[in-house]
Order: sequence, then structure tokens, then C-alpha cells
Amino acid sequence: MKPAEKQRPFQTRFSFGATTAIITNLGLVCGLDTASNPKRAIVGSILLVALADNISDSFGIHLFQESERIGGREVWFSTLTNFSTRLLVSLTFLLLVIFLPIEVAVVCSIAWGLALLTLLSYAVARDRKESPLATIAEHLTIAAGVVAASHYVGRFLADKF
Repeated sequence: MKPAEKQRPFQTRFSFGATTAIITNLGLVCGLDTASNPKRAIVGSILLVALADNISDSFGIHLFQESERIGGREVWFSTLTNFSTRLLVSLTFLLLVIFLPIEVAVVCSIAWGLALLTLLSYAVARDRKESPLATIAEHLTIAAGVVAASHYVGRFLADKF
């Protein structure tokens, strides 16, 4: 391992995959809750994203790291860590939607996603020796924007189509 690789914080292994999974799943849950059969639409969408979009992102990271001339073992470790983190986080949202009434699942998904994002943001801020509150506020603001935009786009589509 190169010296720069040893200095990489532990959470960088998971931060991209976890953040992507949180934001994507929040967008799906909040955007599709107005569909004619929201549970089916959300479950199907989460499964598709957990596989197809996840493979796409993981492959993108893989190619990017290869283009940056990062070593082969590190590239594969990052690729597999991203894929498994996204899959596991997506499955937690899937369980909420499957086992809870849709109205409760939406609220619980938002709370769960924001809690996960808060924990990840806190870990990143501490590692960077930054204010955890500022970092958490910034990231939660972005997530709230995604939730709101997804909700309104979903409502618009339900009204128009």
C-alpha cells in the first residue's frame, strides 16, 4: 500500500456509497409516494436502483480510480465496498417500505435517511477537524432539498398523468 492510501480515513470507504444510497432512496420514497400503487412503485424502484444504478456507480468509481492510476487491489476494494454499502443501505429502506404502511414508511424513511446522513456527516467532520454542526447542517439541507423536490415532482406527475 502506498503511504497516501494508509492515510485515507476509514469512512471514505463507505461515504460515497452510503450518501448515494441515502439520497437516492429518499428521493424515490418521497417522489413515488403519490403513485397509484406507491408501495409497488417504491419497492420496484428501490430494487432497480439497488442493482442497476448501484452497478453503474460502482463501475464508474472503478474506471475513475483506474484512470487516476490507483493500484488494482485498492480499485477493487473501493468498487466492492461501494457496491455492498449501497446495497445494504438500500435494503434498509426497502424493509421499511415493505413492512410498514406507506404513510408511516415515508416518515420513517425520511427519519432513517437523515439519521444515517447525520452520523456519516459527523464522522467526516470529526476526521477533517471541522465543525460537525456546520457539516451536518450543510448535508441535511441538501437532503431536505432532495426530499422536497422529489415530493413536488412526484405530486406534479400524479396530478398531470
